[in-house]
Amino acid sequence: MIVSLAVQNLLSPIILSFVLGVAAALARSDLSFPEAVAKGMSLYLLFAIGFKGGVAVADNGVDGTLVAALVAAVVLSALLPFVAYALLRGMTKLSPLDAAAVAAHYGSISIVTFVAATSVLQAQGVEFEGFMVAVAAAMEAPAIVSALWLVSRSGGTKGMNSELMREILLNGSIVLLLGAFAIGWITGEGGKAEIDAFITDPFKGVLCLFLLDMGLVAGRGLRNARGAVSPAVIGFGLVMPLIGAAAGLLAGMALGLSAGGVALMMTLSASASYIAVPAAMRVALPEANPAVSLTLSLGVTFPFNLTLGIPLYIATAVALIG
Repeated sequence: MIVSLAVQNLLSPIILSFVLGVAAALARSDLSFPEAVAKGMSLYLLFAIGFKGGVAVADNGVDGTLVAALVAAVVLSALLPFVAYALLRGMTKLSPLDAAAVAAHYGSISIVTFVAATSVLQAQGVEFEGFMVAVAAAMEAPAIVSALWLVSRSGGTKGMNSELMREILLNGSIVLLLGAFAIGWITGEGGKAEIDAFITDPFKGVLCLFLLDMGLVAGRGLRNARGAVSPAVIGFGLVMPLIGAAAGLLAGMALGLSAGGVALMMTLSASASYIAVPAAMRVALPEANPAVSLTLSLGVTFPFNLTLGIPLYIATAVALIG
């Protein structure tokens, strides 16, 4: 099942768009998206997925499972950086500062990986809880706090300040995701019916173009970062998603989530941020080398999850949950 799902996922327009972007960048093509267009697509995706998640919660109501899932999300996001930091210090020669910065990326999440996973689940007819959008938002920030603690413990002097708190709490992706979620929750199915033609039909097409742009970014990063990361560091970028997915699997099963919900919890725990955390790290740890963390999160872990990880997580969840 895992192999067939992986092949089907690899041959989907979404994944092939990403592959095209990587190939074009590695071949030094001049293909590119204007910055405003790329940002517009990301805003659209965040609004659409947040709004639809809010509508799902409005239909099903708030219950103990939602609250427990949010608590589990915060705990996972806070604890996974410690696992990542220990692995990095044991496997690689990264400094404590760089290891902490990378660890923050792996405690937080990639919302694009989450969106891709929801698209695969929908194509497979696997249902999932609508509140997983809120779970994704809850996993954005705690990892940054954990990373700062790790730096302080290793002898650094970094700490929380008002500028960093503003960067974390008012990060554009978090604000839009939660805001759209709230709008969907308030307006429900009636609100969705009014804008359904905007947030549903064009969604996969916009996602294809967005992943094409992400492929271009990832390909350029891989091309420019040759020699910046060692084989051991790249190995971490492939091992850590599997460890995170295992933690997400245990959490999802303990919460009693559906197979789709467990698969998404695994995907979130396995992903690595390349939007929210890099922005926060520029403020919190400006001395850290962003080439290492971005090459790992966007150039290694992101394509791994898109091509092999998501099919593996879904197959595992379906096999165990049914």
